[in-house]
Amino acid sequence: MNRIVKNIVLVTALMILLGVNAQQDPTYTLYAYNMNVVNPGFAGSVEGSQLTANFRSQWVGIPDSPEIQSFSYATAVGERIGLGVSVINSQVFVLGETDLYADFSYKVPISRFTDLYLGVKAGGSSIKIDLDRAEVVDDPLFTENVSRFNPNIGVGAYLKGERFWISASAPTLLKSDRFEKEAGVVTTATDQLHFFMGGGYTFFMDRDVTFTPSLMARTVQGTPLSLDLTATFGIYEKIELGINHRLDESISGIAFFNAAEWVAIGYAYEGAITQVNDYARGTHEIMMQFRW
Repeated sequence: MNRIVKNIVLVTALMILLGVNAQQDPTYTLYAYNMNVVNPGFAGSVEGSQLTANFRSQWVGIPDSPEIQSFSYATAVGERIGLGVSVINSQVFVLGETDLYADFSYKVPISRFTDLYLGVKAGGSSIKIDLDRAEVVDDPLFTENVSRFNPNIGVGAYLKGERFWISASAPTLLKSDRFEKEAGVVTTATDQLHFFMGGGYTFFMDRDVTFTPSLMARTVQGTPLSLDLTATFGIYEKIELGINHRLDESISGIAFFNAAEWVAIGYAYEGAITQVNDYARGTHEIMMQFRW
């Protein structure tokens, strides 16, 4: 059975590397608490400074399944400027990628309680493909490992009110090749433009209990729309409990704890509702957030 599962991962990875035109970036269940990685406009939208670490282990039980670690920092500088930086490291089978970006945002006051943050993101991705791990022999397409750096830029807008937020961003505007061969056969895997659109609104059930529905949609050329629907309940501004449904993909449980004014901890358990669930034991996502 382990060999069957490994072959499934191998075929999937090779499809990603060779046959897929629209390479997708990682998806996060705790997106509402980790907005900096996809929207540069988020930088500076929170008071003070915020450092977030996120660890995602996807499809536990399947060998060489995706592992993603992200670290982001955002701070407000003066009344209008926001600065941020994000690092995302991901590994799936033979493909390893490290993304490093710097963010800049400018606040445009809309009303007394509403501000619009316009942001730009600049950096790039270091791509490494270790084809030796694929253990494919006598195939000219798999005789040379790949290592390259792809620069990129992104833009974003983040509208924040007293009870709501709306986000729109394209964190990678430039197409960039990850893998290509010209030895008789032309095969290319290319980063495509990702567009994120989402929002949320907080309702006060009473003085100490809130209800916040939110959504995040992601579109990538050549792939189906990815849509996250999330609902959380906040209690005494200390804990948030909720559920997330990624349409046609997964259902997740969410818990977020404000352990102190300066630190919070989040956790999400995601169960696939596709055939992957026959082989995997779910997906775990853990977050730590420091504020000052």
